[in-house]
Amino acid sequence: MDLDPSPAAEALRAKARAWLAEHVPAAPLPSLETAEGFAAHRAWEARLAADRWSVVSWPERYGGRGADLEQWLVFEEEYWAAGAPGRVSQNGISLLAPTLFEHGTQEQRARTLPPMARGEVVWAQAWSEPEAGSDLASLTSRAVRTDGGWLLRGQKAWSSRAAFADRAFGIFRSDPVTRRPHHGLTYLMFDLRAPGVTVRPVARLDGRPAFAELFLDDVFVPDEDVIGEPGQGWRIAMSTTGDERGLTLRSPGRFLASADRLVRLWRATADPGDTALRDRVADAAIGARAYQLFTWAGAARLAEGSAAGAESSLNKVFWSEYDIALHETALELLGADGESADTEWAEGYVFALAGTVYAGTNEIQRDIIAERLLGLPKGRL
Repeated sequence: MDLDPSPAAEALRAKARAWLAEHVPAAPLPSLETAEGFAAHRAWEARLAADRWSVVSWPERYGGRGADLEQWLVFEEEYWAAGAPGRVSQNGISLLAPTLFEHGTQEQRARTLPPMARGEVVWAQAWSEPEAGSDLASLTSRAVRTDGGWLLRGQKAWSSRAAFADRAFGIFRSDPVTRRPHHGLTYLMFDLRAPGVTVRPVARLDGRPAFAELFLDDVFVPDEDVIGEPGQGWRIAMSTTGDERGLTLRSPGRFLASADRLVRLWRATADPGDTALRDRVADAAIGARAYQLFTWAGAARLAEGSAAGAESSLNKVFWSEYDIALHETALELLGADGESADTEWAEGYVFALAGTVYAGTNEIQRDIIAERLLGLPKGRL
């Protein structure tokens, strides 16, 4: 595998670096888990989109630059190295959009993607339910056939971004009598402000509503918002979760930037004699580089036509546990005030704690790795 970026990738890197140097806000935006911060991040998405930097890998007709996977990885490295804001449109751009490109209709793509790219419509993820988290096939929320569409009934839990988002996507049981739980599911998009939708924010450890519960009482969804064929939702959802666990949700550029920031913090604040803490900082720097190389190897395989498959579970376990360790090291460097101060590290730590749970718990991911990659028998002792 050639690890030297192509001339096209380096050209995009230079353009991105120049644009980001001119436009990244001098001061961090307010937390996107607040109404004020959500609005500020939405405006940032619009600014990115105005110069076609919000979705660089999308076709130009949808607001992108047609960048390939290598170019996208290079852009991500520049984006996070520049200290640019977190992406409030992450759910839509990284999860729903790839699903629409693979399974949606031309009309759905034309209607949905441009406002997503501009931050005009921010999407929430509506997967988990009170009795169906990582075991997604056990979900009970229903989609009932009606004239011209479907009526949604049930409850979704831990819906990321739902406290302030505009629309959501998820799968619903449209055939309640099938004996196989993976069958009879339908993938739909719906409006969070439609009649029958109740959004109940769920406070994080710091009190901010990073998630929400959704209560759905005969919420009408037109046929045009069904992705793929009714009853085929599981197959489509698996391609979405592969993106979520794989490289698109947590690009290596994000961790490279965080590791560099951690090294700078150590140089500025640490006791050089604390070799144990020094070694943890070194582990963080090495881990970011290892993740970068692993991701580039995965990107090379994808470029050759391979699918992400079960290997995306390896990615998910690594980045979720790495993220916690990195932030714990930073907070230890900051000392007693680190966790109580409203710092980027403190908020990042709170978010990182959820990483081993969302996108499928790490216990489930280890089962997938054991069964599908290592060929071990199903079940636990």
